Amino acid sequence: MEIGSDNHKQINILVNLNIHVILVPQGVEYQAVCRGVSCITAPKPLVVPIPIGVEPLTKYLETWQHAGGLLNYPQPQVLLMGLCGSLSPNYAVGDMVIYQNCVYKSNTSQPELRSCDRELTTKLHHTLKERATLVQGLTSDRLIWSADEKRQLGQIYNADVVDMEGFAALKVLNQAGVAVAMLRVVSDGCDRDLPNLTSAFSSTGTLQPLPLAIGMIRQPLAATRLIQGSLKGLKVLQKVIEFLYN
Repeated sequence: MEIGSDNHKQINILVNLNIHVILVPQGVEYQAVCRGVSCITAPKPLVVPIPIGVEPLTKYLETWQHAGGLLNYPQPQVLLMGLCGSLSPNYAVGDMVIYQNCVYKSNTSQPELRSCDRELTTKLHHTLKERATLVQGLTSDRLIWSADEKRQLGQIYNADVVDMEGFAALKVLNQAGVAVAMLRVVSDGCDRDLPNLTSAFSSTGTLQPLPLAIGMIRQPLAATRLIQGSLKGLKVLQKVIEFLYN
């Protein structure tokens, strides 16, 4: 996905839509979005680093709201950004996607479906045009690292991409009357395995350095693909912020 050089001609969509807050998974994704925000001259939104995973994010957002995280905004609107994995050959590393709906897959409950705010989603897509594709996302309560499982899940849930936060954000924020749009960048394709980094995620939604390093060392080829795909996706995350604001 290329962010064109005609960004000076574009509507400042985040300002015009009154996007007050950008939620981004903590770590390198948050850092990439912050780099993009630092390059803009328009009024800047609040960028909030969030934990990884459904349960940690649910607890975090509930606490954040109770503490008055959105009290300054009478009609708060939130953009969730980050990386995602492809579940379909139609979406490759570096492609940008805008969620219409998000399905939640857990091992203990039936699948649930929630929709992003229609108005925000439509206007965001209209601004980005061919640079982004409308998709249905799948939120998993664990890392989906196997290429075979990615393709299977895509078919079972009619989903295009997978993440670990989207549904939780929609569920908690929608219940509080907050409009949410979701914009993500594909960082790994559906045709190759990732390292199995399941043990690297803590119960609080952080990546633990030692288990992460061990998992990467055990599968060096998969780790190399993960790093390369993530770097490409992070560059797009940074550039799309600059594009939308400048």
